[in-house]
Amino acid sequence: MAATFRICYLKPSPLLDTSSVLRNFPRFLSTGVNRKFNRRLGYNGERYRFYNVSPARCDSSNDSSSKEPSQSIVPDLLDYLNESWTPFHATVEAKRQLIASGFQLLNENEEWNLKAGGRYFFTRNMSSLVAFSVGGRYASGNGFHVIAAHTDSPCLKLKPKSSSSKGGYLMVSVQTYGAGLWHTWFDRDLSLAGRVIVRGEDGSFSQSLVKIERPLLRVPTLAIHLDRTANTDGFKPNFESHLIPLLGTGPKKASSKTVDIDNESSQKEAHHLLLMQILASEIGCKVQDIADIELNVCDTQPSCLGGANEEFIFSGRLDNLASSFCALRALIDSCASSEDLENGDAIRMVALFDNEEVGSDSYQGAGAPTMFEAIRRISSSLGQHPVRECGFSQTIRNSFLVSADMAHGVHPNYMDKHEENHRPMLQKGLVIKHNANQRYATSGVTSFLFKEVAKVHDLPIQEFVVRNDMGCGSTIGPILASGVGIRTVDCGIPQLSMHSVREICGKEDVDIAYRHFKAFYQTFSSIDKKLNVDS
Repeated sequence: MAATFRICYLKPSPLLDTSSVLRNFPRFLSTGVNRKFNRRLGYNGERYRFYNVSPARCDSSNDSSSKEPSQSIVPDLLDYLNESWTPFHATVEAKRQLIASGFQLLNENEEWNLKAGGRYFFTRNMSSLVAFSVGGRYASGNGFHVIAAHTDSPCLKLKPKSSSSKGGYLMVSVQTYGAGLWHTWFDRDLSLAGRVIVRGEDGSFSQSLVKIERPLLRVPTLAIHLDRTANTDGFKPNFESHLIPLLGTGPKKASSKTVDIDNESSQKEAHHLLLMQILASEIGCKVQDIADIELNVCDTQPSCLGGANEEFIFSGRLDNLASSFCALRALIDSCASSEDLENGDAIRMVALFDNEEVGSDSYQGAGAPTMFEAIRRISSSLGQHPVRECGFSQTIRNSFLVSADMAHGVHPNYMDKHEENHRPMLQKGLVIKHNANQRYATSGVTSFLFKEVAKVHDLPIQEFVVRNDMGCGSTIGPILASGVGIRTVDCGIPQLSMHSVREICGKEDVDIAYRHFKAFYQTFSSIDKKLNVDS
């Protein structure tokens, strides 16, 4: 593949229009710059650095015939996936892109002074994010057009006391997060990423992100010679006793020592000293300055293109970072200039939540009133007079939510797992999800409106219902639809291997989703006005 130049933006410069630069030169982080960025949660250095790189592939060949179209967002998605090992990293990367595109950072603890034509965002827990742009003709009572997704994926998380030793090995105790296909985590090159609370010399505390890119951990399977029935009776590990990653054998002086980060004076064992030393080295601090940690076990294999024609994306965390990125990019590109918002009468919003995989009932999850409060607060700030309850209710009635979460593509080896008339295919566009028992929030009206957006822009659309003899998953769609009272459609990019450590989706579907989401922001108001249901 022909080499391309990409720009790595490290600090805003008054000499360049950062939004136009980043639109034309997708960001690519080298290992060194990446580590520096994560350590400081900011922008280090004051120059633009160029790297001669090719879009990520699963092979090392250099075939120029498979060059990505210039309008495709797939190379940028791969960069986003490779950067976003945890919800914290995904949120920080989204924050970077929003600031570079001219969005203003708000603080939930402070007063908001918003204006028509403005672009804003705020984060919560640095694992969820809400971004929005205000139409130039917005008036009190007008609607919000929202795309919501989630930043978390099933993974293994370190226990508060992770130190474990067995058979001469240093091991790291973990707990399972979400409904993962845990057998896929065995025999993978794993590492750690997350956030660390660091104690400053003045007694203050700061948060630093860490991502150890080299293989650090591994969960080995038992040899077939010691488990002869594994292929006939199935692989049935005990997730408490068998799903414990190896850290190493460790230096003799450190193998039996641990550091308790909860209390310096405590004698309780918490984490291996060797692990704490590695974290301190990555962050650039002393071991004793680490006050607390929140770490995920992550697969180190990069996200890349695959398949005979490079038509697939092979990656972890596609569910649901692919949807998050498409929504974020659609919002940014739909209001890249002031002219894009000049005639808009609605507010375009992206809401990225954490903890969807475990029910959303958290401060940073969709179960919290984050979006409801944001809509009320935005409406109040933009109103010339305090917004009355009836005016706010009018805003909610005029609003529309797209709940974007990955969908189940039909598996060629298990086609009977899909209802015969609803078998979403990869490379065939977004999938609208239906469920009569409201596991998805789609209704006949919301499905129609979303399909009309696709029809106007000549975009393919698919539909899915689960078989009657199988259970159905759910999304944040019903949570937000019932909690906020907003019209909602559930949709997603079709994929295979959902909740595996390594998932698959179609490259074309990513670009289709991006175009569909962007079209939703740009044309939904005009389509919605043509349908009257309750008059």
